[in-house]
Amino acid sequence: MQEKICLACSAGGHLTELLQLKKAWQGKPHYFVSDKRLNAIDLAKKEKVFFVSCPKRNPINLAINFVQSLWLFLWKKPTVVISTGADTAIPTCLIAKFFGKKIVFIESFCRIKKPSLSGKLMYGKADLFLVQWPENKKFFPKAEYEGGVF
Repeated sequence: MQEKICLACSAGGHLTELLQLKKAWQGKPHYFVSDKRLNAIDLAKKEKVFFVSCPKRNPINLAINFVQSLWLFLWKKPTVVISTGADTAIPTCLIAKFFGKKIVFIESFCRIKKPSLSGKLMYGKADLFLVQWPENKKFFPKAEYEGGVF
């Protein structure tokens, strides 16, 4: 069975990072889950992109995102989720974990001196946790360092 890949991330820089990894999903069934901002809207012109509410640390928006993400997950049935964070993507990742699917989480390129909240939430839950700076290994000792996406 061929993998169906869910590419979950917030729009903006997180999406820009994820797009650098195109070789990981090119030629495989895939779709994006993001929030509705300019680069995600542009991406939707050439890729399958589903828009969910951006939580922005608001519990009501988080609940809305969770319901939207659960519905998408049950409809699309991905086998793996690849994410660069942040808040928009966390519900999708946690839902995937609950259903026993594989998660690849890539800590943000801009996080050098301290870890991101989404990284802290996903560390230990992701099947593969990647950092883009060797300095991040002090925060995430079991993470793998493979270099930066840029």
